[in-house]
Amino acid sequence: MSNSLYQDIREFYDASSGLWESIWGEHMHHGYYGKNGNYKLDRRQAQIDLIEELLLWSGCSVDNPPENIIDVGCGIGGSTLHLAQKFGSNATGITLSPVQASRAKERAREAGLDSRVNFEVANALDMPFADNSFDLVWSLESGEHMPDKAKFLAECYRVLKPGGKMIFATWCHRETDSVAGDLTPSEVAHLKEIYRVYCLPYVISLSEYREIATECGFQNMISDDWSIAVEPFWDVVIDSAIAPQAIVGLFKAGWKTIEGALSLSLMSRGYARGLVRFGLICASK
Repeated sequence: MSNSLYQDIREFYDASSGLWESIWGEHMHHGYYGKNGNYKLDRRQAQIDLIEELLLWSGCSVDNPPENIIDVGCGIGGSTLHLAQKFGSNATGITLSPVQASRAKERAREAGLDSRVNFEVANALDMPFADNSFDLVWSLESGEHMPDKAKFLAECYRVLKPGGKMIFATWCHRETDSVAGDLTPSEVAHLKEIYRVYCLPYVISLSEYREIATECGFQNMISDDWSIAVEPFWDVVIDSAIAPQAIVGLFKAGWKTIEGALSLSLMSRGYARGLVRFGLICASK
């Protein structure tokens, strides 16, 4: 990961995470609004439902719980703590943001989980863990930040124990091997704006992720596209961004966070035009 991108991502989340938590809570990811995207849910409950639906979809249950979990791109520990509590597991979260890691550690102490849940500042392309360390690799909306998708999935494979499971959800662009063909100049320009605002190097299609995962050695792979189920999330975020508490917080957080809020419609419109997709992969080692 280049130093410039590393710094941009770190600074973006250092500045914005406190505001996000004050408005939205501990989960820094999409919500799940039903297969047809028509459930009317509390926004925080929708985010918890996404975690639970991913576990159900992947066949990860309390009947055979993971013992040791890695949450790659953990934010302030929302998924990490949820999974550790649900399964009674040990868990580690990694993030590029020192602010996020510090807050996640505080939240672990507050939840009484700091004896078995840890958070570290670490690069997902060079994880500071031994081979075969975890029996669940969880990556919820961090793949889009990775400048080398193949190296990222190879690292996930390396730290996963034989027989362990990876659950991976990420932003993608639409498939290009269908009737729609290659991305149009308008679509490319749209994605470039998303990259600029949200500190992303690039995104790829779900089928490309499948090819990379296969090359890494992952087996028993299933994949799905939940774009319709999560699409309402961005309109809900846009509504929340105009609340007085959010507006005050935005100005305190600085320009990059303000720009992100002003650009929320980029994602909403990206989903509406079928360009932005929400892809899932579950596979084992």
